[in-house]
Amino acid sequence: MPELPDILLYIHALEPRVVGRRIDAIELGSPFLLRSVEPRLDCAAGRTVEGLRRLGKRIAFALDGGLFLLFHLMIAGRFKWSEEKPAVVRKRSARPSALLTIRFAHGTLTLTEAGTVHRASLYVIDGPEALAAHDPGGLEVLDSDAAAFDAALKRANHTLKRSLTDPHLFSGIGNAYSDEILHAAQLSPFRMSQSLSADESRRLYDATCATLRAWIDRLREQAGGQFPGKVTAFHDEMAVHGRYGKPCPRCGSRVQRIVYAANEANYCATCQTEGRLLADRALSRLLKKDWPRTLDELERHRRSLGP
Repeated sequence: MPELPDILLYIHALEPRVVGRRIDAIELGSPFLLRSVEPRLDCAAGRTVEGLRRLGKRIAFALDGGLFLLFHLMIAGRFKWSEEKPAVVRKRSARPSALLTIRFAHGTLTLTEAGTVHRASLYVIDGPEALAAHDPGGLEVLDSDAAAFDAALKRANHTLKRSLTDPHLFSGIGNAYSDEILHAAQLSPFRMSQSLSADESRRLYDATCATLRAWIDRLREQAGGQFPGKVTAFHDEMAVHGRYGKPCPRCGSRVQRIVYAANEANYCATCQTEGRLLADRALSRLLKKDWPRTLDELERHRRSLGP
């Protein structure tokens, strides 16, 4: 799922291409994308895009007349931009692979989604008050200070992984960057939020700001002014996310992973949990007493299995 750095990358790329431009036509390729009834989607045609804004992991197109197009890309939704001369608009002319096509005089923006299960959504919203109702209200960490971060973190006693990814607590942070943040802070993903000392909370705040800013800059540099063609949660430069079994860049230990529901947590046991392996619910239930508790036990078990 695109998170704060990815959403800002899209906005950075979209602004010079669509802001100040008139929408010539807008075509819905999949009825499952549109989640609102009024105002009608075709009300957007003929309006000018006045600006873009981020609401958590959502992107809002502000159109003249107070209308908004609010997109949530979910896991597999992606924007694509083409500067080729737009095709003549005909009924149902949107390509089958495009959930939505927005045509401008100078190019075409499409929304696609990989896979057969469509979770991406679009709301057509009338007025800023109605738009604000879609904002989960999480803290914008990069615009806050350490005290505000600590207050949000300790509002409820959750695991750090859950707290960082809760959109009602923190804005724009998801599965991928929470792994990177916790690795940078050298804190366990299953540490309870209210158990953190003042120094640990400050360390987590600093790691959150540094990680998000570093990835915002890195993604923009990699795009090089081009429209981002591949927005993904997995990057070779990441320390732990998506790097299960690979060496931790700080200590060289193998990155560990816990899979739960549709999510996972990636971490370094040496750097984050004092060498303890966190219990994977499924495997630890299956192996029971045979579940290794430390990295040393895990390595001994691997050696006993042979090459």
